[in-house]
Amino acid sequence: MNTFPLSLTRRMAIKLSAIAGLAGLTPVSARLSAQQAGQFSLSLLVEGLDKPVFMVDPNDGSGRFLVVDQTGQILIWRDGAIEPTPWLDLSDRVSGGSEQGLLGLALHPSFAENGRLFVHYTDVNGNTLVERYEQASDNPDQVDTSTAFRVLSVEQPASNHNGGMMAFGPDGYLYIGLGDGGSQGDPSGNGQNLGVLLGKILRLDMDSDPGEGGYLIPTDNPFTAVFSARGEIWATGLRNPWRFSFDRATGDLWIADVGQNSYEEINVQPAGIGGQNYGWSLAEGFSCYNDPQCESNSNLTWPVFAYGRDVGISVTGGYVYRGAGIPSLDGVYFFGDYGTGYIWLLASNGDGTYSASEPVPTELNISSFAEDANGELYVIDLNGSIYRIAGV
Repeated sequence: MNTFPLSLTRRMAIKLSAIAGLAGLTPVSARLSAQQAGQFSLSLLVEGLDKPVFMVDPNDGSGRFLVVDQTGQILIWRDGAIEPTPWLDLSDRVSGGSEQGLLGLALHPSFAENGRLFVHYTDVNGNTLVERYEQASDNPDQVDTSTAFRVLSVEQPASNHNGGMMAFGPDGYLYIGLGDGGSQGDPSGNGQNLGVLLGKILRLDMDSDPGEGGYLIPTDNPFTAVFSARGEIWATGLRNPWRFSFDRATGDLWIADVGQNSYEEINVQPAGIGGQNYGWSLAEGFSCYNDPQCESNSNLTWPVFAYGRDVGISVTGGYVYRGAGIPSLDGVYFFGDYGTGYIWLLASNGDGTYSASEPVPTELNISSFAEDANGELYVIDLNGSIYRIAGV
């Protein structure tokens, strides 16, 4: 196992000048100490993969992790090695491309009992599919492809901004992230259009009688009573929420939204409170984009943190650390940037503001983070490796 400590860089260049003038906002300060940010290292666990983009701990007593490969396979990592036979192989159903492919996996909260799983991918036509499968009853190391059930299908007008994240929330509902449909600048205005699913986070009930639609819309979803709005919507105004996560201690939802030209952003949604509009494409980060007067729009929810394109080019959301391995970092949110390999630590000041570490440099193309059953965290490199976040 290779372990290397991460030194801090002094090239702190987070753009916060655009915050000025936004009512009620306090600039994020870089007050996490160098000692705190330096209290973790990365331990190499797996290498030689193709294009890993996610990993899930099934927590079912099997001792395995499930690794999602963008090319269409879900692999089993157990006892320090990748097993030769994929758990699920959808490679003949997914489309290729830099932002297409098999993008997400979510296991039902009762997976250990019912074996149900959900996958999020772009099909051969480039459209988004969310499907439900079941693990084979006679072989838990295989998924029974005959159990495939289409939950959701969304036409994608372009090949980029597909979202891809799915996760079951503390409420037992399935949350699904979808990008704005791609191209540049959200030309169709999907982010602000409640009549479409693009540019949103959805919230679906997968356990009640699904009927023909494959799911039910929770009655307390925020837009169910809004004329012409899609009831599935939980949050709106998102460009490409590639990765989001729930804080296992508080239930808060952390959303990393990939920016357009100037800013990458982190949003925090309090537990159980939906309906927020995160601004795209009226705003990008803390600055106005398509609406020069966006700062006066009281309906927008602003990020808790943003950084400029002089620091990174594509934010990868992570998790709030709740493990036992690094007690000093309990409650700290880890996230990174795909393009530069930087990792940040972000912590609440307890007064609605947040403090950030300086960006910690790595040489990775960070496609995702992952969390195991014990709250320990992992970093996934699209180039084929998986690392565990550990103490120094």
